[in-house]
Amino acid sequence: MTRKLFGTDGVRGTANTYPMTADMALKIGAAAGRYFRNDGSNGHRVVIGKDTRLSGYMFESALTAGLTSTGMNVLLLGPVPTPAVGLLTTSMRADLGIMISASHNPHHDNGIKFFGPDGFKLSDAAEAEIETLIAGDIAPAQSQNIGRARRIDDGRFRYAERVKSTFPAGMRLDGLKVVIDCANGAAYRVAPEVLWELGATVIPVGVAPNGTNINEGCGSTSLTAAAETIISHGADVGICLDGDADRVMILDEKGQVADGDQIMALMAGRWADQDRLKGGTLVATVMSNLGLERFLDGRGLHLERTAVGDRYVVEAMRAGGWNLGGEQSGHIVMTDFATTGDGLLAGLQFLAAMIETGQKASALTKTFETVPQLLKNVRFAAGQDPLSTDPVRKIIADAEAMLQGKGRLLIRKSGTEPLIRVMAECEDDGLLTQVVDGIVAEVEAAV
Repeated sequence: MTRKLFGTDGVRGTANTYPMTADMALKIGAAAGRYFRNDGSNGHRVVIGKDTRLSGYMFESALTAGLTSTGMNVLLLGPVPTPAVGLLTTSMRADLGIMISASHNPHHDNGIKFFGPDGFKLSDAAEAEIETLIAGDIAPAQSQNIGRARRIDDGRFRYAERVKSTFPAGMRLDGLKVVIDCANGAAYRVAPEVLWELGATVIPVGVAPNGTNINEGCGSTSLTAAAETIISHGADVGICLDGDADRVMILDEKGQVADGDQIMALMAGRWADQDRLKGGTLVATVMSNLGLERFLDGRGLHLERTAVGDRYVVEAMRAGGWNLGGEQSGHIVMTDFATTGDGLLAGLQFLAAMIETGQKASALTKTFETVPQLLKNVRFAAGQDPLSTDPVRKIIADAEAMLQGKGRLLIRKSGTEPLIRVMAECEDDGLLTQVVDGIVAEVEAAV
């Protein structure tokens, strides 16, 4: 079955515009409820978390209406990170977990992500079956079997204790000055609390959400505010999360950034030294830098590449029995501890490396030399398919021939926004720019 409604990470779009409307959210909730409450009993439950977007109230109510109409009991967590939903789905014995968030997107977007009873994101096949239900007539529960809904007040604290338990026993953050940028998003309370309780001096950024400022000039996709705060306060390190706190960027004491590739390289090397890296393998996507692959090869380790999307990274990890993976964008997945990317957890692992090695952040954020990489995006309108035109196909073929043996080229549609992403890697800067700009110009002409 094919999927039209679901993208690489659930359903996502502009709030109050199809498919992110209250009416559609109600249908999605009802279809998910019917899919998971398949035996007619009233013992089924679903946990729902959200980030701080204004539209979250609307979607929370609509999903709750749809789910309870098919007999599901709903547990409302309020604002919590996406990984908290994965954790609490299993720990609270729920059949389904839902996170209302558009991650790093601006406030006017929103999304709906699903977790199965094992705490992992749903498979493509399960999402396709839910789409089939949405397209048909969804049978409601009999009136006596309508589900109930209630607020859960301690979800954030349950998650906080779980995250702290992953930090090395007996280790403290005393003496470390940490900037934590929460992107005015889902972790705006829990992340500073965890760091402070572990002993750090905490300097918070992006912790005043108002419904419309999530990811605005802060967070993992806008690092200037955190970098300036590090310099002005003389901080040791910065941890920058995105709107739902499932990804992270690390800034050193100079305000310089380490992306997900550098963080994964550091962790893979350390875990391999400690005989903790299962199968000697790190799982990453096709977007990860060629320098990461070369670093791992030099250590006798293997890089397994997947399609873009942390859910595909996790699927490969589970299939191969591997325990470390992630994305260049900052999703770091450690299945020893969590079922999905967790920015705060990854940040704590970096802080642990600082303490154990006695080194500054700047010494740990440059594990390998990156191969020059250039990424540009071209926006397109609904119904357009610029990659199918003959001029675009020709220039891509020409570019691949030019890069043969010298680098890499990746052209793809974003799974979360109407964008064509044009990415190339090459140690010849001139050739790199020529290739990417040429393709971008042709794609822009096509749209």
